[in-house]
Amino acid sequence: MTTDRLGELTATGVAVWLDDLSRVRLSSGGLDQLRREKHVVGVTTNPTIFAKALSDADEYDWQLRDLAGRGVDVEEAVRMLTTYDVRWACDVMRPSYDASGGVDGRVSIEVDPRLAHESQRTVAEARALWWLVDRPNLFIKIPATEAGLPAITAALAEGISVNVTLIFGLDRYSQVMEAFLTGLEQAKANGHDLSKIGSVASFFVSRVDSEVDARLEKIGSEQARALRGKAAVANARLAYERYAEVFSTDRWQALAEAGAHPQRPLWASTSTKNPDYRDVIYVEELIAPGTVNTMPEPVIHAYAEHGETHPDTITGAYDDARGVFADLESVGVDLADVIATLEREGVEKFEASWSELLDGVRKSLAAAGQGADNPSDAASGNADAAARAGGNA
Repeated sequence: MTTDRLGELTATGVAVWLDDLSRVRLSSGGLDQLRREKHVVGVTTNPTIFAKALSDADEYDWQLRDLAGRGVDVEEAVRMLTTYDVRWACDVMRPSYDASGGVDGRVSIEVDPRLAHESQRTVAEARALWWLVDRPNLFIKIPATEAGLPAITAALAEGISVNVTLIFGLDRYSQVMEAFLTGLEQAKANGHDLSKIGSVASFFVSRVDSEVDARLEKIGSEQARALRGKAAVANARLAYERYAEVFSTDRWQALAEAGAHPQRPLWASTSTKNPDYRDVIYVEELIAPGTVNTMPEPVIHAYAEHGETHPDTITGAYDDARGVFADLESVGVDLADVIATLEREGVEKFEASWSELLDGVRKSLAAAGQGADNPSDAASGNADAAARAGGNA
């Protein structure tokens, strides 16, 4: 008898989400198959994922021809292409949303990363995406920059569900939870049904090890090298400790009694970057109730094949995690600088991916424009997809 390892993981209270989306995955039924067979109950996207999806597939051609025929600019074209896919994915994941009472079954789409340091424009972008996709199981991803914090509160206050992304450090994570609580309090005052508002806090994992390990290699001592591969898990475990503290307060209890769901910690960037590490380390070492682990599909399959599930690999390890932090500081790793570097580079990487996405769509629009006057081509191939996704070009 085969072991349902992902089912065992789900039983511990970990929600399995997919960190990927594409038109091919939707049209082939691959996403629905993961939902039905691999316990996948949510989807995350980012500019890098969309840049790859649009560069690899011709399933966007019909919509590109329509967009070129309308003469839309590249910014609008990107929004129409990406929101179409996310709307379709929301419909695929709707059974998980309904079965979980609105907790899971969520699909995330990110605000323009170029707005990461502009609060008001980020809120305006969040509103626009919320309107465009028009599905209750949508998450709007807002980065946890200093300017992102008030935008998170403002979006939640308007009843918009938010996935807070690019969290690397503990102090920033505490600020994110404060922004969440304030947003829900304002939403309640504004008359919104708190049970309909969802949120997760995406705490990045493997990138922490990549940055810290590089610094440990540069230090070069035996003590430093012995600490490789330990920082990311320790960081995430201490984040969960703060989550448990915040969501046991009287302040949170008042919101819970009004119907609110907690803002779950979501472990992001969970693929192992160092081949010397176990390929499912950032799943196995971060198991605790009320968490989300969003994985690329290869990690999902790897865990299904050989993942080892234990009831809780976080809450009993707080002191060990603090010990790792103390050891890192003792060998000369400046953890505050690590976090600042990762946040800056995280925004820069998503901005670069967004520019790549814009450039790719710009070229595709130009090429599609040559065939835009052939309505039979534009209509063929994806009329059925348009109906299933419930969207328009």
